[in-house]
Amino acid sequence: MEKSKDLIYQLDGKPPLTTAIPLGLQHVLAMFVGNITPIIIISGVLNLSVAEKSFLIQCAMFVAGIVSLVQCYPIGPVGARLPIIMGTSFGFLPVCIAIGMKYGLPGVLGAVFAGGIFQLFIGLGIKYIRKYFPPLVTGIVLLAIGLSLIGTGMKYFAGGVGAEDFGSVQNLMLGTVVLATLLFFKQFTKGMTSMSAVLIALIVGYIVAIPMGKINFEAVANAHWFAVPVPLKFGMEFYLDAMLSMFVMNVISTVETVGNTCGIVSGGIGGRCATDREVSGAVIADGLGTSFAALFNVLPNTSYGQNVGIITMTGVINRFAVAMGAMFLLLAGFFPKLGAIVAVMPPSVLGGAAVVMFSMMVVSGINQVTEEPLRGKNGTILAVSLGLGLGFSLVPEASKHFPHMLKMLFEGSGVAVATFVAILLNIILPDDADTLLKKKHEAEKECKDNICQS
Repeated sequence: MEKSKDLIYQLDGKPPLTTAIPLGLQHVLAMFVGNITPIIIISGVLNLSVAEKSFLIQCAMFVAGIVSLVQCYPIGPVGARLPIIMGTSFGFLPVCIAIGMKYGLPGVLGAVFAGGIFQLFIGLGIKYIRKYFPPLVTGIVLLAIGLSLIGTGMKYFAGGVGAEDFGSVQNLMLGTVVLATLLFFKQFTKGMTSMSAVLIALIVGYIVAIPMGKINFEAVANAHWFAVPVPLKFGMEFYLDAMLSMFVMNVISTVETVGNTCGIVSGGIGGRCATDREVSGAVIADGLGTSFAALFNVLPNTSYGQNVGIITMTGVINRFAVAMGAMFLLLAGFFPKLGAIVAVMPPSVLGGAAVVMFSMMVVSGINQVTEEPLRGKNGTILAVSLGLGLGFSLVPEASKHFPHMLKMLFEGSGVAVATFVAILLNIILPDDADTLLKKKHEAEKECKDNICQS
């Protein structure tokens, strides 16, 4: 028993299944809702049928399982050889909604496929560009994404766009039940119940919605028990403006994956940073996983930060255990009834959780941008990037005379604009005195470390 316990703290240990499976399912519980929520939202925005939504949920679970397995057990240069859980990305959702409203789901999937190939090449040269993505830039991106999604979450809270009873007391009460349940389990419990607060809240809301007559189980009854996910069911269409918008978001996904990879190594292994091989493999898998996701009809994949938190908290960095969770996701992708059960969830139930999840992205962004004083260069970058990003989002007609190729970048969520401006200003604006002093201290520390190692 003691030996089995030790194995879970080893990267390459193989603990017994009785130990590995519960640990793997812990990771699945932490990411399950995040993996399917973007699919449910994009399905609602594009007015997909319940059957189509169920199919996409099925594909999302299948893809997440496959790509997570590749991260744990690489194929050549693809994969980090680390316990990284992958899933459908919230970050891409605003851009995907904007593309989908203009070109439909085939246009979204075409841009996602091209973006994945673009990210593959970023992964090959990642060690040369990591310096351009400090916490200020990544924090601005999180702020822009979170702020752009809160409105979508609130529409779901009120019953979903197009609902005849939009804003009704019933819908608002149902969303409030989910919100209150989430807050209770998140703040007043510990361990897995706290980490699974979103999942528990959705289950409670789902159960409450049944006697309210909010759920029609006809789609569940009609769904097959077993089916193989079908690639390219909706086809792909390629539009240059859509792909350019997606490329910007792939850069952001790269930054997120680099941060999560470093977090896993430092939090789980300790004593070292992630190697260039680990970081490159993680980003390459992120890119190819995104293209693979497009082939199987779903939105881009990315690494999940909440799973990094589990590894940091528990110290369990065992690849085999995390792979067991990935296998569960993969197998779940072959059972359409599971996808159908999720697909008939009332919008208000999802909205009660989504408002909190999207707002927490804003809080995460605030935490990152405030790691350094917001004066001088940092304050200017934050003000200009958010001002232009949210400005074009709130007043999309301001870009109506732009060339067609650029309009997609400036319309929609504003995330792409905020990202581009933040990266550009961070490169071209001169450092102020505080930043120069910090860089000097970091250079001196690095020099001392190199001398000590030699």
